[in-house]
Amino acid sequence: MSMALIAGLLLAYSGMLALCMGLERHYKQVWQRVPASTLRRGLRVAGWLLLAASFASSVQAWGWAMGPVGWFGLISLAGLALVLLLPYVPRLSVVLAGISWPVLSVVALF
Repeated sequence: MSMALIAGLLLAYSGMLALCMGLERHYKQVWQRVPASTLRRGLRVAGWLLLAASFASSVQAWGWAMGPVGWFGLISLAGLALVLLLPYVPRLSVVLAGISWPVLSVVALF
């Protein structure tokens, strides 16, 4: 599996998580407080930018012919993981997004 594909999946998961945290309900579920309106807007913008970066990574991994199709698959997979994690272990869903990037950096060295 190429690093661009794994990066695309992590970007899709991080983007979906940022979009979820941009909603007051999910933010309060994880952090037990209401987010500021500027933070909510910032999380939404970051989520869309991360999804766009995921699209670029998918196109890099599969090319223009299959990249968009693969991107929808990655978004579906990331969304499914988030839907399964967020109701039961909301903090773990945030922690996974935080620790996945350093792990990917270490794996990329080998």
